Amino acid sequence: MLQRLKSDEQLKGQRVTLRAITENDIPVLYQLIYNGDQPEWKKWDAPYYPLEPHTLESYRSHEKARINRLGPNEPDSRLIIEVDGKTVGTVTYYWEHKPSLWLEVGIGIYDPDYWNGGYGSEALELWVDYLFSTLPLARVGLTTWSKNERMMRVGEKLGMKVEGRLRKCRIYEGRFYDSIRMGVLREEWMKRA
Repeated sequence: MLQRLKSDEQLKGQRVTLRAITENDIPVLYQLIYNGDQPEWKKWDAPYYPLEPHTLESYRSHEKARINRLGPNEPDSRLIIEVDGKTVGTVTYYWEHKPSLWLEVGIGIYDPDYWNGGYGSEALELWVDYLFSTLPLARVGLTTWSKNERMMRVGEKLGMKVEGRLRKCRIYEGRFYDSIRMGVLREEWMKRA
């Protein structure tokens, strides 16, 4: 029943395509993610955690290890986001608690030219739909922080509800921010159509 997206398969939206990461994508992703000392995208994606330092080769090993950790029938945990054939980011999931099927999703649009254009919303919608169709999940969660209002709007646009707000638990640039937990239940997701 569970299926991993094959390397030649794609999830297509109106403007966004999600697809498996290939060996040829590793240098492209590396350049997008590690572009300079302070990449712009990292200021919004959990900047209170440092960006893991990687060389191209250690990043390649990191991606191979991620694939090797997947179970034989488990869907890929990270896909590329493409717009008009250009790689602009990735969607991910991770298990908060696998035995109870508690899964969280994430998205990174690394190229600021593709912010605020609806690409992230479309990519995350395709991703959540795919995960609900391939895994026996009761809910899909998303965690962000209170300064990332764009991410909270994306979650709301997709029907996610704020399920928890941990006040003043993130410090960034000397200020406190809240951790925001959002989620959508399977039955809520299915009613959207």
